[in-house]
Amino acid sequence: MTQRHPKPEILATKLVAQSRLFKVEQVDLKFSNGELRQYERMKGNNSGAVMVVPVRNGQLLLAREYAAGTENYEIGFPKGLIDPGEDAAEAANRELQEEIGFASRKLTHLKQLSLAPSYFASKMQIFLAEDLYASELEGDEPEPIEVVEWPLADWQALIASPDFSESRSVSALFLAQQFLAQQG
Repeated sequence: MTQRHPKPEILATKLVAQSRLFKVEQVDLKFSNGELRQYERMKGNNSGAVMVVPVRNGQLLLAREYAAGTENYEIGFPKGLIDPGEDAAEAANRELQEEIGFASRKLTHLKQLSLAPSYFASKMQIFLAEDLYASELEGDEPEPIEVVEWPLADWQALIASPDFSESRSVSALFLAQQFLAQQG
């Protein structure tokens, strides 16, 4: 087993850049061995985010939407920020309604994930959504999101699909598969 070190001491933080969505901080650290280092990290909102794996009649329900980072339409699971005053489950149900037009009577929290924890402080709560019913809310997307149905039994082909590449969606799929397999 590896030796655990005490957390580094934060000597100072300084805002070095800011956009509408993110703040970039410089963090001055002192490690337990006396080594001094500067790191940069992105700070998102403090409320976190959610991603939901919706399952209906043996089908995964995915959203196909434009991703500015890859400059392509990607398929993935509904996701979004937790709004002020919401808990993670409320945000998950809201995102389902905004992105794919369904709500869930049975949400199961699967895991909290971090994205690039060396550089990004945000956490994402992953949920499995079952017992879905039609319910739409207006979202903030610039165009209607296409709902893609994918057979749950064919999840391995989904992983092979080139437009299903977001690491959080892949992780969420594995978590959902593991949970559903344990449930029988």
